[in-house]
Amino acid sequence: MRIFVAGATGAVGRFLLPKLIRAGHEVIGITQSESKKSIIEKTGAKALVTDVFDREAIQSALGESQPEVVIHQLTSLSSRNFSDNTRIRKEGTQNLVDAALSAGVKRIIAQSISWAYEPGERPATEEAALHVIAEEPRKSTIDGIVALENAVMEVPQYVILRYGMFYGPGTWYEHNGFMAEQIHQRQIPATEGVTSFLHVEDAAEAALMALHWPSGPVNIVDDEPARGIDWLPVYAQAIGAPIPVTLSNSNAWERGASNRKARQEYGWKPLYPTWRTGFTNT
Repeated sequence: MRIFVAGATGAVGRFLLPKLIRAGHEVIGITQSESKKSIIEKTGAKALVTDVFDREAIQSALGESQPEVVIHQLTSLSSRNFSDNTRIRKEGTQNLVDAALSAGVKRIIAQSISWAYEPGERPATEEAALHVIAEEPRKSTIDGIVALENAVMEVPQYVILRYGMFYGPGTWYEHNGFMAEQIHQRQIPATEGVTSFLHVEDAAEAALMALHWPSGPVNIVDDEPARGIDWLPVYAQAIGAPIPVTLSNSNAWERGASNRKARQEYGWKPLYPTWRTGFTNT
């Protein structure tokens, strides 16, 4: 297939492009930076420099490329620019969807998150509602996710990948990343809140497989949702950081997510099934 990848040089994109090329697909990746074109081209993909906020430019890029599938992996998380990340989810996604529809694209795969669900006592399945009545600062994140998912659903065939918390190369949890620095400084306490993690290579593999999945949302998380009091000491040890402070509090929405659908119905099997070994092996 001819596949257009937005977010081609991000943490997921750098794993995804080689996988797509090895699978025999023709790939067009976009970047905002002329200096990053070579990252895309080294994988064997074609590189285009364009800005998802420029409606005319993204329309032109899709019109020129004429892809069969669009894969949306755009974020602004590496710089922790949360307002820009929300803008990408709202405005950028709508621009990308409008351009895809104008180009006759029938299928889109998009990055969402698995911690947007309403509060609950067990790991969330895809049937759980999103937490649309959340209060700030969480509300801004949820509003962005709702806008993204609603826009993506305008395309005839769509797969919404509700990813877990990324770790691995190019993420906050990389051993020299933002979270690692915070934990070295004991700025992050271990709480009862539950997180579902995901290695970025497993995120990329799911995006590749989703080319053939039915429409709808699917949780892409590892096998072991975990409380902060369980995972944070393991991560701290893996990066050589001090033992974290422990607090008994948690947020009701910190419930983790279930990967049963992806595993049992779609046949996705994570290379890193648990953070317990993933933290030390990446």
